[in-house]
Amino acid sequence: MRYRKLGRYGIKLSEISLGGWLTHGRTLADDQVAAIVRSAFDLGINFFDTADVYNKGAAEIALGKAIRSFRREDIVIGTKCFFAMSDNPNDRGLSRKHIFESVHASLSRIGVEYVDLMQFHRFDLETPLDETIRAIEDLIRQGKVLYWGVSEWTASQITDACHIARTLGCCPPISNQPLYNLQTRRIESEVMGVCHREGLGLVVFSPLAQGVLTGKYRPGEPPPPGSRGADESSNVFMVKSLEDKVLEAVRQVGDLASQAGCTLAQFALAWCLRRPEVTSAIVGATSVEQLQENAKASGLEIHPALFAKAEAVFDEALGTA
Repeated sequence: MRYRKLGRYGIKLSEISLGGWLTHGRTLADDQVAAIVRSAFDLGINFFDTADVYNKGAAEIALGKAIRSFRREDIVIGTKCFFAMSDNPNDRGLSRKHIFESVHASLSRIGVEYVDLMQFHRFDLETPLDETIRAIEDLIRQGKVLYWGVSEWTASQITDACHIARTLGCCPPISNQPLYNLQTRRIESEVMGVCHREGLGLVVFSPLAQGVLTGKYRPGEPPPPGSRGADESSNVFMVKSLEDKVLEAVRQVGDLASQAGCTLAQFALAWCLRRPEVTSAIVGATSVEQLQENAKASGLEIHPALFAKAEAVFDEALGTA
């Protein structure tokens, strides 16, 4: 496993990290989560991504149980807040009240004294940025949070946050967690450049497009039984990814992966990591074997011409050429 600095900052993350969005506390039992997390740690993965809203806190609880035997200094824990956790009108957003209460609730669920990275899951249009920044700064000064970042913020929102933080003498955000994969490349136009300029590292989610870029879904065929695409409660995010034109593009990129001597998933992960702005790619896992295969993408050398061909395949399929 290789490691990269998170943007311009000193902390280092494994190139492949483990997330629990749709698995921890939901589709996997605690003993399964523990086995996968232990395997990740043994593979050299040091960054574990979760959020308060993932399964309404159950994902944080499951992760906390899984890491109980680890030395705290050996792992990097990232969680998030923003989305509503109850019907309480203050139990959402990025107000000082909600940030303080969310951080303390996450610490309790995970069972740790501090989180390494607190990320704001979305931008809050109803709360002034200076209120949000002062609140997280206070938590940093208290030692309950080490760094903070954002997720799915626009380029202008990130720029404003960095400017306001420095004006106030507060710690600026050090990370951005956006959606990024071969099929969805919108951050390349503005967000990636702003993050590079401001020193934020990118920790990208859904680098395998929720499993589509593993090749498990085939054009003209129904999703395999038991797969995420076959689960009506979770495939709402996958509708466009399961269109035949996309799946045909995936099939063609699979041929390129074969030329590179790797699996399609490894190819897709290595494609994300080809950009120096990207610190880590977050993968989910339902088995130890799946995680072990995906972890091999770290340090994988693939000729840039194959990546260019893969991009061209998707550009044609999506009409963005």
